[in-house]
Amino acid sequence: MSARTVVPACNGTAAEAGAAAYNGTSAFPDADADADAQGNAIGGPGQIAVTAVVAGLPLAGLGVAIWLLWGHGVGLSDVLLLAGLYMITGLGLTVGFHRCFTHRSFRAAPALRTVLAVAGSMGFEGSVISWVATHRRHHAFTDRPGDPHSPYRYGTSIGGLLRGLGHAHFGWMWRDDPTPVSRYAPDMEADRAMRVVSAWFPWLCVVSLAIPFGAGWAIGGSLRAALTALVWAGLVRICLLQHVTWSVNSLCHLLGSRPFTTRRFDRATNLWPLALLSFGESWHNMHHSDPACARHGVGPGQVDIAAATIAVFERLGWATDVRWPTAARLDSHRRRTDGAGPDRIRHPDDAQLELAMTPVPR
Repeated sequence: MSARTVVPACNGTAAEAGAAAYNGTSAFPDADADADAQGNAIGGPGQIAVTAVVAGLPLAGLGVAIWLLWGHGVGLSDVLLLAGLYMITGLGLTVGFHRCFTHRSFRAAPALRTVLAVAGSMGFEGSVISWVATHRRHHAFTDRPGDPHSPYRYGTSIGGLLRGLGHAHFGWMWRDDPTPVSRYAPDMEADRAMRVVSAWFPWLCVVSLAIPFGAGWAIGGSLRAALTALVWAGLVRICLLQHVTWSVNSLCHLLGSRPFTTRRFDRATNLWPLALLSFGESWHNMHHSDPACARHGVGPGQVDIAAATIAVFERLGWATDVRWPTAARLDSHRRRTDGAGPDRIRHPDDAQLELAMTPVPR
C-alpha cells in the first residue's frame, strides 16, 4: 500500500489531521491513490470477489427480471413476496442496523436485537458488525477526508462531483480501505449474539434467496414458479434495497433541502422521493443534525415507516429508552433564516459516538 493511501479515518491521527485541514472544496488528500498504477487503492481478489457477488448478483437478477417482464409479465404472488421480504429486510437495516445498533436510538429486547440483526443481514449489505463500524466512521468524518463514501471525495467541480457520486454510491466498496471494528464498533464485537449473526452473514444471504425460491415452489407448484419468485422476490428485491440504501449515501449528500444545521462541511440533505422506499432514511439532513434521534421525518407529511415501527415496538414493550424528538430540541437544530445560525463545528453526535464505541454489559 502506498504512503498516500494510508489516510482513511481508521488510521486515527492521520485522518483527523486530514479532516482538520480540509477546506470544503478540494479533493481529499488520498483521492489520487485511486489511480495508483500498482492498483494499491483497490481491494484484493477476495474483497473484489465478495463485492462482485453481493452487488453484482442482484444486478444480474434485475436483468433477468426485465427479460421476463418483457415476455411474460410478473405474477401477483411474486410482487407480494417481493414487497413482504423488502419490508422485512429493509426494516432490519433501517430499524436494526442503523437506528438501534449504530446510533442507539432505542434499546431493544435481546430477542428483538437478534431478529433485527438477522433480518438486516438478509439485505446483502454486509455483516451487522462491519456495517455498524463503517456507518459510525461515516458520521465521524462526514464529507471530509476519512469518510468512506462521500460524494465530495474528488472535489466540488462538476467532473469531481460526478466521479464522487459513483464513488459514494458504489465505488467505495471496491477500495482497500477497511474500517477497524476495534475502533468503531467494540460494543458490537463484545456482543456474542452479534458476533454469531455476523459470522453467519454468508449463510443468511443464502437464506434470503432460499425463502422466495421455496415460497414460489409452494405457491406455484413448479420449478418455473420457484425460479420466477427467486428472481423477483430474491434478486430484484435485494437489488432495489441496495440501491435505495446507496442512494442515501450518494444522492442524499448532493440533492435536496437542508432545513437543519449539521457539522461543518456535512452536506446531508432531505430527499423526499426516496422517503417511502427508504422507510424514512432519506430525511437525511435531520438525521445528520441529530443522529441519535429515533425519528428522521419530523415535518408535516414526512413519511418515516422505520420510526412508526419503533413506536409499535415501544408499545409492545420490546423497545425502551426511545430517543423521540422534542419541539425544543428540533428548534435548537433548525437552520436560522436570518443567517445567524451557522453550521455547528462540533457534531451533536460526537459524545454519543464515543459512548456507542464503549462496550456495555448486557
